[in-house]
Amino acid sequence: MCFFSYSNRQPSMLFILLRICLLAVLVRPSLQNDALVYLSEYGYLPASTRNPTSEHLMDEETYMNALKEFQAFAGLNITGQLDDETKATMRLPRCGVKDKVGYATSSRSRRYALQGSRWRVKNLTYKIAKYPKALLKSDTDLEIKKAFEVWSGVTPLTFTQKKSGPVHIEVRFETGEHGDGDPFDGRGGTLAHAFFPVYGGDAHFDDAEKWSVNSYHGTNLFQVAAHEFGHSLGLSHSDIRSALMAPFYRGYQSSFELDEDDVEAIQALYGQKPYKDPSGGGKKTTTEAPVEPGDEEDAELCNDATVDTLFSSADGVTYAFKGLHYWKLTEESIAPGYPRLISRSWPGLPGNIDAAFTYKNGKTYFFKGTQYWRYTGKKVDGNYPKKISEGFAGIPDNIDAAMVWGGNGKIYFYKGSKFWRFDPTQKPPVKSTYPKDIANWEGIPNNLDAALQYTNGYAYFFKKGQYYRFNDRTFSVDVADPPFPRPAGYWWFGCKSETAGGMTTAFKPDGNNEDRRRNNPNNNNGVGTRSFNSAMYVLLLTLALVAL
Repeated sequence: MCFFSYSNRQPSMLFILLRICLLAVLVRPSLQNDALVYLSEYGYLPASTRNPTSEHLMDEETYMNALKEFQAFAGLNITGQLDDETKATMRLPRCGVKDKVGYATSSRSRRYALQGSRWRVKNLTYKIAKYPKALLKSDTDLEIKKAFEVWSGVTPLTFTQKKSGPVHIEVRFETGEHGDGDPFDGRGGTLAHAFFPVYGGDAHFDDAEKWSVNSYHGTNLFQVAAHEFGHSLGLSHSDIRSALMAPFYRGYQSSFELDEDDVEAIQALYGQKPYKDPSGGGKKTTTEAPVEPGDEEDAELCNDATVDTLFSSADGVTYAFKGLHYWKLTEESIAPGYPRLISRSWPGLPGNIDAAFTYKNGKTYFFKGTQYWRYTGKKVDGNYPKKISEGFAGIPDNIDAAMVWGGNGKIYFYKGSKFWRFDPTQKPPVKSTYPKDIANWEGIPNNLDAALQYTNGYAYFFKKGQYYRFNDRTFSVDVADPPFPRPAGYWWFGCKSETAGGMTTAFKPDGNNEDRRRNNPNNNNGVGTRSFNSAMYVLLLTLALVAL
């Protein structure tokens, strides 16, 4: 119960308290509706909100933020309101796998908690352990076979049906509660769900649906099965509406084909489909050249973790460049299917890049020698390369590293023992007080290989296979256990050896060093960063900005 006293001198406080009381009493019942359950069901709210008798008190802001997340993911107008468009989308038939990862509770978590897991073999087997009641077995066999072929058509994977015995992927048509803690809901709503490879890859279909073959009537089995088998192979949902891995059923498509987003995702896990060279040169891939003989030293980061540059793209993906090749990084290591050739993905861009960064305009800039290139995504802009002296006046050629520092949004260039700050909004963009000594970045060495403002808010500096994490609050290399510098091969590239990247480690890579999840800025393996109050932080920030 809420109590408050009336005061003529504080009408605004009365209004605020009244609003809080009404929110506690009235909002929760109004939010306990189908939308609330839906948002919880698909990962936008905690699972506790699915239970009408839960003591969880839902506040308006949390509910609106969840709606906005769903609207953004579904490509709707982001209003934060349960408008007609949002309600219509929530009524669409869809896959039962969560859209949003984060609330890994209940038995359903097994299908999403380790999204991105993959099979370690290329020749997979499957069986249909339970057939649908209203569809011929021969039709079911054919549609399921075609659904697997969607993925084998763009990867090295093969799929073989077995009638009995153990298999990699088991397919079942069930109704209601069927033993996995996630019951089906009858016709419409949830059509099917599947498990990621690490939990077996099985796929379940709601047999209450009217499954159809090559027809606009009913629910097309082939398309739904192809989607579910994407999960069985390790793919999560896509927010690209044209992608097969989008969560919503779009109806029968007579001329079906995979979206580019689907192809890129599955090939990141398993690589490209090989083909035999008509000239007799052996197998090659359809879209990516193999690593050339003699380039193994550049292509193997675990032998030598030294890199040319690292940068995060406009869409938040982090890449490592070395020699002619590049790697896509995940939160814990390197994405499968890498390395790849830089020139294939960024046409016109040479290898052996000096530095790179993505600016707040969404453009990515690459530097080499006396020149620089500007790209939108992976497409070069206009007439590049251009001279560094023209586009970045005041910045030297042959730089060591560059990044956009999160502390002030300015661009920093590093070379030898010096650094320059570049601000394109000012004239001149480089002040006369530069260059300054890198020693101003306490603990950061000279002659860097790379610098990166990572997505977790920290700045990282790399040199000779090791890296340093910079703490903006202390304006020095971060204090952690194990201390910095650390071997980049183990902590960034997922190498297993204690001497990953040629650097001996003071710990065993047994999986207990959870700081490998670099996107957690508060994880210091038991050693927290120094604590400051806000006033002290502002003072230190002011002093540091003067120095930097």
